[in-house]
Amino acid sequence: MDNGTNSSSNSFNSSSNGTFEGVPPPQPTKSFWTNLLLPALYLIIVAASLYTFSSTYRKRQLAKTAKLEPWFPHHRQRDIYLSLLHLDPSEQASSGDGDSEKKLSRVPDSVLKAALLQRALEDIKRIVQLRQAKPALQTLLQRGSVGDELWQRLLRAEQEMEAEVKDVVNEANAFAPEWGQVIFQSANEMNQNLLIKQRMAEIQDTLESEKAWWDKKRAVIQSDFMKELEEADGKPAEEAKAADAAPVANKKNGSSDDDAVIVEAGGPAQAQGGSGKGKKKGKK
Repeated sequence: MDNGTNSSSNSFNSSSNGTFEGVPPPQPTKSFWTNLLLPALYLIIVAASLYTFSSTYRKRQLAKTAKLEPWFPHHRQRDIYLSLLHLDPSEQASSGDGDSEKKLSRVPDSVLKAALLQRALEDIKRIVQLRQAKPALQTLLQRGSVGDELWQRLLRAEQEMEAEVKDVVNEANAFAPEWGQVIFQSANEMNQNLLIKQRMAEIQDTLESEKAWWDKKRAVIQSDFMKELEEADGKPAEEAKAADAAPVANKKNGSSDDDAVIVEAGGPAQAQGGSGKGKKKGKK
């Protein structure tokens, strides 16, 4: 009996071992943080690459923009105003020869205001130039006649002018409250006055040439008019001569106007008499 039981148990164990030998053992489960690590690393790598690309691109664009030639020349009026504003009389006196009579005093506010107004005037001129050039440049850019660098120069000049206008307004408000609201209006009026003076100067420059041209034209018109008057005076004289020569020619031919009138006067009377006699003969 024991031998049979052992043999049956051995056979069962062998059969069970043969049945579960091909099934892999169960793997241990991963934690939540382990599953989240790989997507987080992927997002970090993508974000870092995008940030690196954008920063590199911006640096290149800024370097390229910095190398572009400025649209306007150097702002001389701004430099003059800043020089007067930051002028230190003590430094000027210490650097001098020590003469007390030549010591510089503080720059008056009237001089600073005048310099600031000149700075605003120059800004008005540049703003007008930008407004006039932008539509034409935009049209040329759309047609492909100009490159993108010229357009970038214009945009950069607009940004610089926006910052310049804000700076001028702040400086004006520092001198007097609410002066920044009217300083550019005053500068615009000054600009219009300068344009009118320039136009008048141009007209005055062409005055001599225009005067010479008009004198020449007037002389030509006067000579033509005198010729027409001479021709008009010559025609009546010729007609009078022709009228005086006509009676002489009639006398030579043996006829006169009086004879022609008499003949014409007697003709109808004779015609009536002849017609009366014809009627009487018809009655008989």
